[in-house]
Amino acid sequence: MDIYKVIIYLNNGLLFLCVLIGLLKYKYFKNTEKWYVYYIIFLFLIEAIVKISLLGFHAENVNSIFPYYVSGELLLLGILFIRKLKISYYWYIPLALLAAFLFIDNHFVTNDVKKVISNIVVICFAGSALLLEIKNSKINDRFMMADSLIFLYYTLSVFLFFLLRQLTTFSPEQANMIWSINNILCSFLYISIIYTFLKLKK
Repeated sequence: MDIYKVIIYLNNGLLFLCVLIGLLKYKYFKNTEKWYVYYIIFLFLIEAIVKISLLGFHAENVNSIFPYYVSGELLLLGILFIRKLKISYYWYIPLALLAAFLFIDNHFVTNDVKKVISNIVVICFAGSALLLEIKNSKINDRFMMADSLIFLYYTLSVFLFFLLRQLTTFSPEQANMIWSINNILCSFLYISIIYTFLKLKK
């Protein structure tokens, strides 16, 4: 549990650093690249709201925040990759409809399943962007490392979700240790974004 908490605090610190560097280097971003900053700021705000709710207001749970998180994350990354892939703006319609579906509370789809659906869509977008970047050597994509870690992180999250659903014999401590793997990769994602932000030039 101590290791789990250390990793969580490390993630929070790296996320804050991402936001700080992103804002300081904002003028170096191209229009499409600015969505990486919006994505990071959104994650930071969600994390801050969760911490304030739990520590400041002693909330028993923060489930009410989850729909904002999962739908907002999908929208921001979806818009980012639609712009990067330069595909039709009509893709915004199914993206917005899916985000709305994930936002609305219903009894048919649990929060965990909503997160998996969102992650799978992000994986498809990120994978397509990576294939395009690899296939076209003329593309000088400054965010290829970040895209690679986004793809790996969201893929691992889906894999771990299905692993924990199948192996129900795990104790809470064992489940936390398994999710620590996910959080470690999240730290690498933030580090890759920090590194990319720091390298940006006009």
